Amino acid sequence: MTIPNSIAITPELVASHGLKPDEYQRILDLIGREPSFTELGIFSAMWNEHCSYKSSKKWLRTLPTKGARVIQGPGENAGVVDIDDGDCVVFKMESHNHPSYIEPYQGAATGVGGILRDVFTMGARPIAAMNALRFGSPDHPKTRHLVSGVVAGVGGYGNSFGVPTVGGEVEFDARYNGNILVNAFAAGLAKSDAIFLSEAKGVGLPVVYLGAKTGRDGVGGATMASAEFDESIEEKRPTVQVGDPFTEKCLLEACLELMQTGAVIAIQDMGAAGLTCSAVEMGAKGDLGIELNLDRVPVREERMTAYEMMLSESQERMLMVLQPEKEDEAKAIFVKWGLDFAIVGKTTDDLRFRVLHNGEEVANLPIKDLGDQAPEYDRPWVQTNGRAPLPASQVAEPADYNDALLKLVGSPNQSSRRWVWEQYDTLIQGNSLQRPGGDAGVVRIEGHASKALAFSSDVTPRYVEADPFEGGKQAVAECWRNLVATGAEPLAATDNLNFGNPEKPEIMGQLVGAIKGIGEACRALDFPIVSGNVSLYNETNGVAILPTPTIAGVGLLPDWQNMARIGSARDGDRLIMIGLDGSHLGSSVYLRDILDTVDGPAPEVDLAAERRNGEFVRSIIRNGQVTACHDISSGGLGIALAEMAMASRKGAKISLKQQRGPAHALLFGEDQARYVIAVAADLADFVKASAESAGVPFRGLGTVEGDRLVVDDIIDLAVIDLDDAYESWFPSFMN
Repeated sequence: MTIPNSIAITPELVASHGLKPDEYQRILDLIGREPSFTELGIFSAMWNEHCSYKSSKKWLRTLPTKGARVIQGPGENAGVVDIDDGDCVVFKMESHNHPSYIEPYQGAATGVGGILRDVFTMGARPIAAMNALRFGSPDHPKTRHLVSGVVAGVGGYGNSFGVPTVGGEVEFDARYNGNILVNAFAAGLAKSDAIFLSEAKGVGLPVVYLGAKTGRDGVGGATMASAEFDESIEEKRPTVQVGDPFTEKCLLEACLELMQTGAVIAIQDMGAAGLTCSAVEMGAKGDLGIELNLDRVPVREERMTAYEMMLSESQERMLMVLQPEKEDEAKAIFVKWGLDFAIVGKTTDDLRFRVLHNGEEVANLPIKDLGDQAPEYDRPWVQTNGRAPLPASQVAEPADYNDALLKLVGSPNQSSRRWVWEQYDTLIQGNSLQRPGGDAGVVRIEGHASKALAFSSDVTPRYVEADPFEGGKQAVAECWRNLVATGAEPLAATDNLNFGNPEKPEIMGQLVGAIKGIGEACRALDFPIVSGNVSLYNETNGVAILPTPTIAGVGLLPDWQNMARIGSARDGDRLIMIGLDGSHLGSSVYLRDILDTVDGPAPEVDLAAERRNGEFVRSIIRNGQVTACHDISSGGLGIALAEMAMASRKGAKISLKQQRGPAHALLFGEDQARYVIAVAADLADFVKASAESAGVPFRGLGTVEGDRLVVDDIIDLAVIDLDDAYESWFPSFMN
């Protein structure tokens, strides 16, 4: 039979759908004829980088995804990890980079909405959100507008939906001038024996459309997200979705209520590529065909074509395979919540993806080939050349250590993010135990007297650029360390791999190196990757972003009463550094922000030391021996001490005389596997002896006292002056 073909398929049309000539030839070979316009759109949606992972699949398979607590790894809407007592945590991170640059409010808002749907599609009630944001240089003319729009979008959606934003990152670098990053994370709680998957089962069963109506917003969004930007960027504004958090809140409640009825066989969020991707994935996973009748799809615009309906990325929509005898009960739930419920198709046994519109068949494709036969590339890559060593003796000391520390805490990347997180509801649901600004967000698990979950998101792109392998390791290690710093046991992670154009061997080399580093660190730290997202082609006019493989992790606190905080030190406490003396100034913020240079290698990550030191810190936190804890990362020991002093509003008297090396390396070196802990004076010797017997290196630093941070005779600053510098940059910039 012939498929109606109202639009001629030209090489230009194929190229505009992001398909290379050889990929189009592959389509012709698979289906044995020219595709219809709608079919071309379906292939474009399924075979773009954003949906098919065609450049990264080979390398993603090398990541560790299994573990004693892993219930569901990659391949579903989100990962699932056991947290004991029949409970599990469901979580994922995903990018909304390109849409947020084009339309910052809606791009960020729908990024939050999409990741929340990924979590509650699995049957979990969302309990926490985070976001990792990266913007261009503060002096770039678009940066302030983008920050304002993105932060408003994240807050507008998350606050209205009713989920606390418990942490995240905000950084600035000129390399993001033309391509910002918005990585959204969500986590939810579910019962381990009540997880819902997307694999369709059973022949002749109803396929049901749930939620909001379909419009023209977001048509071609996934394809747009799989291409570089150029001067035509403003023309892409219609590809950005529009979100409605109040509809999503109703959708959450309706879905969770529906799941209690036993009506749901399979359920899938309509995210990237909308109806196309959700239907194809459900059918293909279950080795079934799917037939859709678009005449039954609820729409909010007139005369929508089949192409538009199949590629629309309108928000707040789900697709479900339903137990037929439960149809009336299921429909009543959605009607009660004011949402659409429409049977739009059925499962079949012929492994075909058939789409009907206005009584005609507009698509008839082999369903498995749409996913399984997507191109998979082993792209050429070149290893990033490591930078020459940079001994601290070759790095200039600051003329004035007081000025250097004030400049660092008041710099765009080290200053307080209070301006950002105060626009987010961090306390809604009433379970947040730490506000943003510390090492990790912590949320109490409702229904349990003592159990809590910790969340952190981390990556240091300047390290990844200097050495993708070590930078990938460090992103995992820092996330793991931030969880440990609260007393949590790190359980598992999700990744969001943001890179430039993978068709360039040097960019592909960054991706490969980072994945190798991430894999090695995850294996060494028993921190498997259970979900994630790859975002490539983050380039504008050929300029790539800094390689940014964001790692977000979840940790378990069996008793949050023994949780550590960054700012809970008490007068008279002894400060102890766990780990080796600082010496590494390569790729540091000291070099970048004080000496205005980018030089030297990334710090090496000794994973055995990370594990040994972290397990010791966690054990003494859980034993109640630690009054405050903070990991040492960007800015080194100096920044860690300043942040602890500001958080506790207490000074400290510190001596580095025991430590070996020049003062600027001891203070600002970014060596890894390190923490600062505060312990009561009468426990200090016991804690040091425990560290020694565990083979954990440590240094006594000094005492919590007064209202000034004093380091030997080189730093003497009032905590209030540090705080003024720290808190003033962001509000001043945004005003």
